Amino acid sequence: MRLHHGEDLEPARIAAARDGDESAKAWLVDRWTAPTYRFCRRMLKNDEDARDAAQETLVKVLRNLDQYDASRKFSTWVFGIARNTCIDEHRRRKRRVWDEPRDTVDTGPTPLQVASTNERAERLSSALEGLPPMYREVLVLYHFEHLKYCEIAEALDLPMGTVMNRIFRARRKLRDIYEESGGES
Repeated sequence: MRLHHGEDLEPARIAAARDGDESAKAWLVDRWTAPTYRFCRRMLKNDEDARDAAQETLVKVLRNLDQYDASRKFSTWVFGIARNTCIDEHRRRKRRVWDEPRDTVDTGPTPLQVASTNERAERLSSALEGLPPMYREVLVLYHFEHLKYCEIAEALDLPMGTVMNRIFRARRKLRDIYEESGGES
């Protein structure tokens, strides 16, 4: 079930924000903070990095509103920016020089674990985190952000056939990881 976020008002608010309306900009930030954070959290597997990436994404969205093509869905544009921000964060992580040992375990609960203490949900969340990023991102966009195949293809700048193939392979890999951890499919 999808919740209605006033998408019929969204084009007018985007246009107003593009024209400098501060209340429309505030509405965009309010509307897109949670979905952007969820996407970044699932991609980066770290609350602090996800908060930073979500904030950076929203700053980029506001700065580049004049580059948004209104013939495209706004959600695909936002998630495309979020994806690129997460990729940049992964690259920064590889270049970082650590003065102290990195934590190997994220002890903070994910939004999914907070929402459900069910053992199966925890195992599924762990299996999702075990997927390579290219598979995780398509599953997150499809199953958690409810984007259609064509919207995912647009957001990730991939052919639709590639998106469909990745979702198929990602589900299979997710099932294998989940079953290896002791879960039933």
